[in-house]
Amino acid sequence: MATGTLYLCATPIGNLEDITLRVIRTLKEVDLIAAEDTRNSMKLLTHFDIHTPITSYHKNNRFDKAETLVNKLLEGQSIALITDAGMPCVSDPGEELARIAAENGITVTVLPGACAAVSALALSGLSTGRFCFEGFLPPVKKDRRALLEKLRTETRTMIFYEAPHHLTATLKDLLEALGDRKLSVCRELTKVHETVFRTTLGKAVAFYEETPPKGECVLVLEGADESLLEENERLKWQELSIPEHMELYLSKGMDKKEAMKAVAKDRGVPKQEIYKACL
Repeated sequence: MATGTLYLCATPIGNLEDITLRVIRTLKEVDLIAAEDTRNSMKLLTHFDIHTPITSYHKNNRFDKAETLVNKLLEGQSIALITDAGMPCVSDPGEELARIAAENGITVTVLPGACAAVSALALSGLSTGRFCFEGFLPPVKKDRRALLEKLRTETRTMIFYEAPHHLTATLKDLLEALGDRKLSVCRELTKVHETVFRTTLGKAVAFYEETPPKGECVLVLEGADESLLEENERLKWQELSIPEHMELYLSKGMDKKEAMKAVAKDRGVPKQEIYKACL
């Protein structure tokens, strides 16, 4: 028996008209729709007169339910996976079902459409050539600090998701860890009250401390300035003795000759001076 197909269907992030004809047709034709929140998804299905059976698939049942859904797919049924809004599997428990289905040889295909992260990036006014998506920051402080430390030297534009009641605290954490940078706060994307607040981290903290935010937010943050990173590295080297500077490169796997050349270049001095200092 041929297996069914798992369809990853993008749904609107706000405006119901932001759905493709292909998604509407597929949702009507599949045997079953797996939805993150069935109550929320029923509004969408009712609007488009879709009467396909629906079942829940969310973060709390994603492993057990994935087994049930995969068995249905192996029996030949086709299933559409939808999230509350946007693209399934992106910062979404659907990634588990897609992975397990693929591991079982089931055909998995995507029906593209709305995505809050990409929409916010396009609206941000910041560099779009290179970017990274971080989703929601870890809720545990230790894990959050560790991630932000890694992002301190990230030069690509960064995209985060955040709920309104956590927004101000998250902005403060970003400001403390990364310093003041250009920021766009995109709220209520595609809805009547869509807003794009192009500002800086410092100004955003001050604003939202006075004006409590409403609506789900996408934060688009400027990456680190490469020239400043290089300057910081240079200043760091100035704090080291020449032997310590040598050890920095030797610990990275360079041989002694290569390390001397690198240290001399950093310090702007002849290699002979480095050689004498290491005798």
